[in-house]
Amino acid sequence: MLVSRTLRFCYQRRFLVPLIVLALASPWVLKGVVFNTNPKPYEWPVDPKHQELVHTYVRSVLTRECRPTFARKRIEARIPTTTPVIEPFLWRETSSTDTVFQYPPPFGFLDLQDKLMEVLRRLPPSPTQEHHGKDCQRCVVVGNGGILRGLELGTLIDQFDMVIRLNSGPVRNFIKDVGNHTTIRMSYPEGSPKVWEDMDPKLKYVAVIYKSVDFNWLNAMITKQKVPLWDWLFFWQKVPDEIPIKLSQFYVLNPEIIRETALDLLQYPKPKFRLWGWDQNVPTLGMSALNLASYLCDEVSLVGFGYNLSQREAPLHYYDSLPMSAMLTQEMHNVDQERALLQSLVAEGTITDLTGGIYCSFCPR
Repeated sequence: MLVSRTLRFCYQRRFLVPLIVLALASPWVLKGVVFNTNPKPYEWPVDPKHQELVHTYVRSVLTRECRPTFARKRIEARIPTTTPVIEPFLWRETSSTDTVFQYPPPFGFLDLQDKLMEVLRRLPPSPTQEHHGKDCQRCVVVGNGGILRGLELGTLIDQFDMVIRLNSGPVRNFIKDVGNHTTIRMSYPEGSPKVWEDMDPKLKYVAVIYKSVDFNWLNAMITKQKVPLWDWLFFWQKVPDEIPIKLSQFYVLNPEIIRETALDLLQYPKPKFRLWGWDQNVPTLGMSALNLASYLCDEVSLVGFGYNLSQREAPLHYYDSLPMSAMLTQEMHNVDQERALLQSLVAEGTITDLTGGIYCSFCPR
């Protein structure tokens, strides 16, 4: 084991200089793909009849009888040979299983035990389970898709017991469409909000670790320190200078959530070390959030998911003018395989798609 790790380190050193050169050039290379940190609303026509159809469906989901442990049991029935994730988040006092350290990020924390413990030692102990007075809870995972624009679902989204938002998806200026209640903001460094808008004092910021340097950034956010200059070289775009929340609001995602999503649900091949990342076997954050939600809530819904690539000029996101065609240039995620899985989950009733971008169960046939 020691020899193999030494060889891998020597192999990586050969590429250190060109990697630094690339990192130094990255602000210019990646200029065209940086997230819009000051999004403004854009108009998009919505059929009033379709809007009312969506509202009626969402209200029906909210008012029907909640089914305890429904989503998780249905998902586990698909993967009977898997080992369930014991804890969706990691804490300093819990014993991590061997699988946590079996793979490198984002599927595990191979060789990163020290970095993990450095972060966990700074955080409070695991909190007691919160159920907000309900025995059965409903989660909604809010995607950033342009399908949300103009539907005015904000009030209904805020009625779910747990609202999970992804990356820097904004709420300010978009409350009418996406609401303003946030239970969980789930993100990695580059995707995290540059301007913090979530004001709920009970909000949880769930940090997702995709690479080793993400631990350094998270440590800086927790300790309210600056990110070291050297670390900045290894981010593919600008990361926030601060996350203005309390220590008790920081959570570290158990990488087994991503591992289970990739290997068991999507049935991707086992990850192998590659110098330049992964070959379409990293789930999108939305897919991992869906799996996380099945551990936290009894019923799970999606809203703002789905890419209609036939409408090239339709908005990709609800908050900017980036067209749908921009999705054709991405190479990391296998969106076709994810879409097939989501369509199957919605069609069989395991989860609900409130906006019908994946599979519209409420649309006229």
